[in-house]
Amino acid sequence: MLAEQLNKKGNKVTRQHLPKLPLHMIWMISFGFLGVQMAFSLQSSNMGRIFQTIGADPHSLGFFFILPPLAGLIVQPLVGYFSDRTWMPKLGRRIPYLLMGAIVAVIVMCLLPNSGSFGFGPMAALTFGAITILFMDVSSNVAMQPFKMMVGDMVNEEQKGFAYSIQSFLSNSGAVIACIFPFLLTMLGVSNNAAPGVVPQSVVISFYVGAIVLIVCSLFTVFKVKEYTPAEYAAYHGITDENKPKAGMMSLLRTAPRVFWTVSLVQLFCWMGFQYLWTYGTGAVAANVWNTADPSSAAYQAAGNWFGILSAVQSVAAVLWSLVLANMSNNKRKTWYALSLVLGGIGFGSVFFIHSQGALVVSFLLIGIAWAAMMTFPFTMLTNALSGENMGTYLGLFNGSICLPQIIASCLSFALFPALGSSMPVMILISGVLLVIGAFTVGTIKETYARRDQTLN
Repeated sequence: MLAEQLNKKGNKVTRQHLPKLPLHMIWMISFGFLGVQMAFSLQSSNMGRIFQTIGADPHSLGFFFILPPLAGLIVQPLVGYFSDRTWMPKLGRRIPYLLMGAIVAVIVMCLLPNSGSFGFGPMAALTFGAITILFMDVSSNVAMQPFKMMVGDMVNEEQKGFAYSIQSFLSNSGAVIACIFPFLLTMLGVSNNAAPGVVPQSVVISFYVGAIVLIVCSLFTVFKVKEYTPAEYAAYHGITDENKPKAGMMSLLRTAPRVFWTVSLVQLFCWMGFQYLWTYGTGAVAANVWNTADPSSAAYQAAGNWFGILSAVQSVAAVLWSLVLANMSNNKRKTWYALSLVLGGIGFGSVFFIHSQGALVVSFLLIGIAWAAMMTFPFTMLTNALSGENMGTYLGLFNGSICLPQIIASCLSFALFPALGSSMPVMILISGVLLVIGAFTVGTIKETYARRDQTLN
């Protein structure tokens, strides 16, 4: 019907409203996100542990954490740009990229934890690990971005906040599974120790399981979701032959809605804070609770397992908080965004002062609240302000607000870490300060909504 309307030359056709989707379809659009986030969580919660185990100097850890966001900064805008211009009759617009990224990510997930097991010397093992993590992040970014884009493509304004909350719920559920696996496997008798320079089997097997979950969950979305045809998409988003996506990325940045930049300011402080958690979290827990800085020690590996449990606690808190945020009215969104970041900042700051294994649970509950808000609000605010012509490209460019802060944080760490006494707990305290600053910048956001009464010529 929509295609027929669009093909009537000379007639004006009122832009169609995006339909209300059944709840099961909103779940299916995002279901693969569970597997993608499991891969990301295995990476983020174990990267510091893996690279220190195979021989990285703590002062150079920041280098390895530059590579993943650098990959995302380059890849995600390209995925958005080209998927805006892609249509495959059998697969659609975004799903071909999802499928390709998932397949490559599965292969790389099986290689990364074995970086120290191929008989390489320490330098060769670190180089192999760095290259592997780069490819893992490239492929994971290619697989992840389509899920966000499909929400922007297919979900109407009224359901969008709910849809991103579901995405946050599935994301954090995958993170919970990923983070507890090394601890759980250790309890079941899988070795949590290994020869110097070799990653324990508890971590290796966790990555294998994550690879299986990633491909299975992604296939659910591939087979269950049917994207709108080009004609339907054009009608729903007010696109004609005259305004089909033609602008380049730099031109789009110059004409981006103001909310793109104000939300990016908030993102700057938030993602810098979380970058330091992923880089120094295991070491901070090992130093404060187990009183060790030796990656080859059993105590350090036990701290690595406990950091995984704390990351799972963070994810559980994010799951529950995302359900709370899903019920917030639009006019309260900024208040809850700022409040969530303040609570997360308190959680980060408390890690510096706590030396009890159990008390850290409270810290990570608060950190999880901030994480839920970061996964829900920014994309809702941005996609509501976009009309649809360049949805994928804008979302890819917006990923710079996630990647650039991580790169900045890692580069600063080369000077900041030694200046603060090479103390990993102090770096987590810095994360707390950054999140509180981010909460104050929420006030700069003024939400806007793309016109819904546009007509097509």
